[in-house]
Amino acid sequence: MTLANGEAHQVTNNGDLSKPFKIFVGYDPREDLAYEVCRHSILKRSSVPVEITPIVQSDLREKGLYWRERNKLESTEFSFSRFLTPYLANYNDWALFIDCDFLYLADIKELMELIDDKYAIMCVHHDYTPKETTKMDGAVQTLYPRKNWSSMVLYNCGHPKNKGLTPEVVNNQTGAFLHRFQWLEDDEIGSIPSIWNFLEGHNKVVENDSKTFPKAIHYTRGGPWFEAWKNCEFADLWLNEMHDYIEEKKLNAS
Repeated sequence: MTLANGEAHQVTNNGDLSKPFKIFVGYDPREDLAYEVCRHSILKRSSVPVEITPIVQSDLREKGLYWRERNKLESTEFSFSRFLTPYLANYNDWALFIDCDFLYLADIKELMELIDDKYAIMCVHHDYTPKETTKMDGAVQTLYPRKNWSSMVLYNCGHPKNKGLTPEVVNNQTGAFLHRFQWLEDDEIGSIPSIWNFLEGHNKVVENDSKTFPKAIHYTRGGPWFEAWKNCEFADLWLNEMHDYIEEKKLNAS
């Protein structure tokens, strides 16, 4: 795979040649390492075939799929391109979108088992009001209803409502329309436990309650790949995964 052309990483496990589960990851050049570690954390733990594709804005622009002008409140290159996920999945089957600043600690198969076809999308229904005014490497921290809901979404790509997420809609609709899922009714948005989008600095682990321990950590304020966040909560887990990724890369290159 070369990130320059957005080619997918496809992996089959134990000789299983069944259709891989599609995972689209928001990619930003500033967070290349975060993307690689996120990808590695999924592949290392997955017991099912998965296909991981970075959503690279420059590629989408070259293909004429993305022409939206970037505004100063967009903290990443995939702030809006994420909503092309159903289109990129050919409006077929279920697919997952995640930000690149995730670290998976569990088998993606466990998340897939939560899928319910009666919903158009499924996500964690966060009630999140960050205290910080900036995040990551100084990006503005914006506040809006349903904040962080769109950072990890299971899309029922063939659902009639999601077929309305065309490139024209994604490029022209407001941020409120897209991030608040206003193309859907509330009862079309299924809920997933918060441990699958565990917000570092917000969600908490309850002592002696294993059910509260994250299955996927979201370093939404900024992760250890940024100097300002090198000592954030769960930094050690991300750094361990990074070292594992680097060692595996060295082995594959030798």
